[in-house]
Order: sequence, then C-alpha cells, then structure tokens
Amino acid sequence: MPYREAWDLQAAEQRKRVDGKLQVRKGEHVDPLPDLLLFVEHPHVYTLGKSGDAAHLLRMEADFVKIDRGGDITYHGPGQVVGYPILDLERRYTDIHRYLRELEEVIIRVCADYGIEAGREVGMTGVWTVRGKICAMGIKCSRWVTMHGFALNVSTDLGWFGHIVPCGIPDKPVTSLQAILGRPVDVAEVKGRIVGHMAAVFKADIENPYLPE
Repeated sequence: MPYREAWDLQAAEQRKRVDGKLQVRKGEHVDPLPDLLLFVEHPHVYTLGKSGDAAHLLRMEADFVKIDRGGDITYHGPGQVVGYPILDLERRYTDIHRYLRELEEVIIRVCADYGIEAGREVGMTGVWTVRGKICAMGIKCSRWVTMHGFALNVSTDLGWFGHIVPCGIPDKPVTSLQAILGRPVDVAEVKGRIVGHMAAVFKADIENPYLPE
C-alpha cells in the first residue's frame, strides 16, 4: 500500500477512537472500539519524522514524505514488515517510554524465535543486533491513542538505506533477518509471530488472528 494511503487509514482509525473518548467524557454512551494492529508493506519510500533533519536524505531514489511521527529519517519498502498499532494506552498505562520499550520487547522476542540475539541501545529507540539495527520505530500519540509504529527488516534490500543516514545515526549499520540468517525468511510467518508476541506483551486477546494470504 502506498505510504500516504496507509497514513490516512491510520489517522482515520486513531481519530475514531479519540472522538469516541471525547464523547464518553461528555457523558454520551459510546461502545469502545478495539485496538488494532495493521500490517503493510510499502513501495519504496523515505519518511522523515517531525524532529528529523532533511539533510539526512543523501540521494533521492524513492518517494519522500514528511510525516508527523517522532524520530528521524528511515526507509520502507518490499520485504519489510511495517506494523502500525492503533492502541488506546489509557486501557493499560499512560507512559510513552514504557510503550516504546514494550514494542521493542515484541521484536526482541520475534528475533529470538529465529535464534537471533537482539536488544536495545542506551538512549536510542528500536531493536539492535551485533550486525546492526534490525527494526526502526517512531510513533505519534493523541489523547493516548497511538499510531505509526515499527518497521522490521525481514528480506529488505538493505542497499536502499545507503541513500540516507538511517534514523539520523551515521555510525550504525542496518541489517535484516535474512542477512543474519543467510537464508530466505517467510514474511507471513514473521507477521504471525509478531501478532503472538504483541498479544503476550500487551496482554491482549486476539479477535481476528492474522491469516497469511
């Protein structure tokens, strides 16, 4: 799905949930909408967060979109699992730092499923391995309803990251599950593992399990 189309979809789902909360606070009865986890693969695109530096786009080789999430510049494209959780954090906690750490925990567990040791870097957001950053993250939160999310490199062509300073960090390489394992990795399988770990980490029930196409 093209990036702008997915962005509009996220924003609409976030707005529905924010509007519902505002109606409840006015004393109206509104049935709460469930949390969502949207999966997408984008055509080649570079996105720049609101605190990012456009100078980190070194060469224009794909679409370029300035967006309203936190963070700097990153790449999205085929072979990358992009996840957009639309969660009402007030149902759990009101702590953005904790939310990001729990998103990281989901991806750390997914990597562990493939025998890859992954973790965090002090003062940075995302998930890292000894071979480099494997998952970028950036979010937006409105009245504690989240949008945007994470981008996990599965079989991504890492050459596209050579046209930017990924996440504004010049001295850290980028890697993927396939690059580390040295073999193809099934994207559908990865999505299923993400759903399972999201449910465990965020203590959620799955109403509509992810079904590979």
